[in-house]
Amino acid sequence: MDSRLRIRVYNGMTTVSNRRIPYWLKVAYSIFVAILVPSYWVTYSPWNFLYFCDVALLVTAVAIWIENPLLISMQAIGITVPQMLWVVDLLCRIVAGVEITGVTSYMLDSSIPLFFRGLSLFHGWLPFFLLWLLARLGYDRRALGLQTAAAIVILLVSYLFAPPPPPSANHPTWAVNINYVYGLNDTQPQTHVAPWLWVVLLMVVNVIAFYLPSHYVFRRVFKSADRHR
Repeated sequence: MDSRLRIRVYNGMTTVSNRRIPYWLKVAYSIFVAILVPSYWVTYSPWNFLYFCDVALLVTAVAIWIENPLLISMQAIGITVPQMLWVVDLLCRIVAGVEITGVTSYMLDSSIPLFFRGLSLFHGWLPFFLLWLLARLGYDRRALGLQTAAAIVILLVSYLFAPPPPPSANHPTWAVNINYVYGLNDTQPQTHVAPWLWVVLLMVVNVIAFYLPSHYVFRRVFKSADRHR
């Protein structure tokens, strides 16, 4: 019998459940999130949790407990490509001292406590974890449309309500320019195009460069979530 099958007895009735994610892994993931959330909340402010990568971390914490393929699929579409770029940038920086995108420069900044840099390593392992979850639970094709809608909402909230650059002198570590809605520089807003057009371009880039390629690959590599039920 498959080791993932568990027989349970309730009031004389026998039921069989198919646990596809090990219990110990759910607990370990939850402990990591329980450590990270208050640490980031105080150091980077609650706005930090609007970043797509942080949203994925938190949603996945819920999704693995209820083993929901749709939520997992949405997060995989949302962060796999950009976080793989994060991994490549960090490896190039460590191995060859070469900067590709600059998004991981803080990982080698000795002024940032090692504890926080260690927590930030989730950017590197989370996309691989999500791919493993897709292999276990299957890929839900509805994820493309729903993640696109979620991303538009998150980008609009990031632009309309989250703090713009530069960081406050009173709180220099607090997150600003969430999801780069004000440009690629956290010290000042971009001036190349109208602010609203920049946000629209971000929406288009996310869908065309990140979501569509991921959806195309996932639907061919992973079984449909319906076939896993």
